[in-house]
Amino acid sequence: QLQLAESGGGWVQPGGSLRLSCAASGSALDDYAVGWFRQVPGRGREGVSCIRRSDLSTTYIESVKGRFRISRDVAKNTVYLQMNNLKSEDTAVYYCAARARCSSLADDFDYWGQGTQVTVSS
Repeated sequence: QLQLAESGGGWVQPGGSLRLSCAASGSALDDYAVGWFRQVPGRGREGVSCIRRSDLSTTYIESVKGRFRISRDVAKNTVYLQMNNLKSEDTAVYYCAARARCSSLADDFDYWGQGTQVTVSS
């Protein structure tokens, strides 16, 4: 059974950077597509980025293009989300999730981590 655990969240000033990690156990993460989602209180989970299992191609929502980068480290069984030039509107709980194929819909994903809080404020 695949288990996911996020880390790396915290508080950062606007313009700062954070790197989130999604560490897997119980199964090889490179057998899955991995997505990053975020959620603010009162709203559903928003798909931020996804990395495919086959060709490692990636997708991003428009608001994070050029600022966020998703990547894999197969040896560490981990997927990362590098977040640069953070803005206040990036404040949310960030989750990683896994399934066979990338999707922008949270309901499509089978496995989830517990989430990590990212707060961007001055």
